[in-house]
Amino acid sequence: MQDQVNATPAPKRVPWNKGKLTGAKLPLRPKHVWSIRTKLQIEGRTRDLAMFNLAIDSKLRGCDVVAIRVEDVAAGGYTADRATVRQRKTKRPVRFELSEQTRQAVDNYLKATSKRPGEFLFSWRTFCSNFGEAYVDGR
Repeated sequence: MQDQVNATPAPKRVPWNKGKLTGAKLPLRPKHVWSIRTKLQIEGRTRDLAMFNLAIDSKLRGCDVVAIRVEDVAAGGYTADRATVRQRKTKRPVRFELSEQTRQAVDNYLKATSKRPGEFLFSWRTFCSNFGEAYVDGR
């Protein structure tokens, strides 16, 4: 009986997506793409600019973009005009053309990072603050 008196109703939880837009989003317009490119160029984010440009040109899923290797887009040290990548989900090869902006961004990124054939194009590195040593993980 005392348990019933002391029991207070639990507060109602508010759904995480209440009032937010859910479902399919509208595609990026050319003016949005240009503004993102400009922002990345101004901030000097070569990796992000190369990744964004490659994603826009290829229309690949994110998991396929981060799985691209150096030799997929830059076999001879310089970025090729066209590239072919096998999609992870469908297992089908996708051939796409790289725009001049994308080729320039990827070339700048390759020069800045000294990537070699066989490596993932977009690897990331974090530094362990406790030990002061480099910790490399993921792509």
